[in-house]
Amino acid sequence: MPDRSTEPTVALSLSAVADLQDSLLVAMNDLKRLEGLLDHATGNLLERFNAANEALLALHGDNDETRQIGQALHLAVTELQFHDMATQLLVHTGKVLKGCAYKLAEEAMELEEDEIGVVETCLPERPNPVTQSEMDAGSIELF
Repeated sequence: MPDRSTEPTVALSLSAVADLQDSLLVAMNDLKRLEGLLDHATGNLLERFNAANEALLALHGDNDETRQIGQALHLAVTELQFHDMATQLLVHTGKVLKGCAYKLAEEAMELEEDEIGVVETCLPERPNPVTQSEMDAGSIELF
């Protein structure tokens, strides 16, 4: 461990550290639940778009109008790639919160012998796992 004896410190009670760590872990769990909700909603939307496209073809056959509507449905499905970006952000934020919670515990309390090397305290290197410079209809830039 690096020598941090010259760094400024902030005194927090063990109780405050524990409460803060608990809050970080609760937020991390909430993000995991949000990820599950997004997965569920995206799956349902995909099913409904596909069903609408099939119903359209069954009712009106393959003509210019149905192809145009089908293309609009296809573009809407493509826009659901937002889910990929949102999920990556949720996972990244969860790692940041987990790293902060463990780092806080490590700084406030000595790790026990069986915890050394087991607890991951490193934070992600990149501040943002995804970038989006532009979003036109039908185009998504994930990385």
